[in-house]
Amino acid sequence: MQTIEWDDFRLVKTIAEHRALGPAAEALKLNHSTVFRKLNTLEEQIGTRLFERSRNGYTLTAAGEEMLAVAGQMADAVYDFERRMAGMDARPTGNLRVTTTESMLEYMLAPIFAAFRKQYPGIFLDIIIDARPLNLSRRDADVAIRAAIEPTDTLIGRRIASMVWAPYASEAMAQGLPADILTADVNWIGFGDPVSLSTAGRWMAQHLPAQRMAVQVNAVSSAARLIQAGTGVGFLPCFAGDRHPALRRCGEPMREAASPLWLLTHADLKNAVRIRAFLDFVGAELVRQRRLIEGYEPRGG
Repeated sequence: MQTIEWDDFRLVKTIAEHRALGPAAEALKLNHSTVFRKLNTLEEQIGTRLFERSRNGYTLTAAGEEMLAVAGQMADAVYDFERRMAGMDARPTGNLRVTTTESMLEYMLAPIFAAFRKQYPGIFLDIIIDARPLNLSRRDADVAIRAAIEPTDTLIGRRIASMVWAPYASEAMAQGLPADILTADVNWIGFGDPVSLSTAGRWMAQHLPAQRMAVQVNAVSSAARLIQAGTGVGFLPCFAGDRHPALRRCGEPMREAASPLWLLTHADLKNAVRIRAFLDFVGAELVRQRRLIEGYEPRGG
């Protein structure tokens, strides 16, 4: 049998992930007919089917499962090598992939990133807005700035602060609200996934009156716009609500549902100069805003 190449394993892995040739071809930057021909050639070379074809797509056979397992091991080895090479970089230059949430970028991180770029113009920031936890082991991102209970063993970083949420209302709606906002006869803005899966989201699901829920959204910045429009009262991270000029805090922060805010990278990348420069610079700037993040500076202080 001819030697199986790495590209063959990558082909099987990509088809398995997409369960169809069209999307797999797009991911591999090949045309559909090329992927079809390559798969048929590989199966002839091995002497067995790797996928069962049906109207529901391409499903791995037992032989395909075996090849996928090896492909996963090979991919992990490649990612490990890339991380180690990136960690050996001795210059504050190159690309740096940072993942965070839309609300953190909009209300807190944008000016910090701008200041970082002025100090390190040789570092290109690739900012990935995603509330889901990306895989830093596979270089989905180099650095993550997000709330998390506890990072995994492969990640290292700095706990910046406790991210605290509080209730907010529009200027007009805030007038005359009771001190205990949870007893007020008002409509509420709720959250869908992924925000509802957070510590704050679960707290809101347990404490907010379901019969008063007017609307739900899956992004903090969208909730802030709905609150500003007078749709209802809603909880926001204090770094967002206290910096929004059209909103007023209308109750006590829910400190019992605070989440640690982390600045994280993979252990293999910690000594890369561009990573170290970013962690030190951004970490220091975020620490300066700790009181805002923890809800001790209403209206931004």
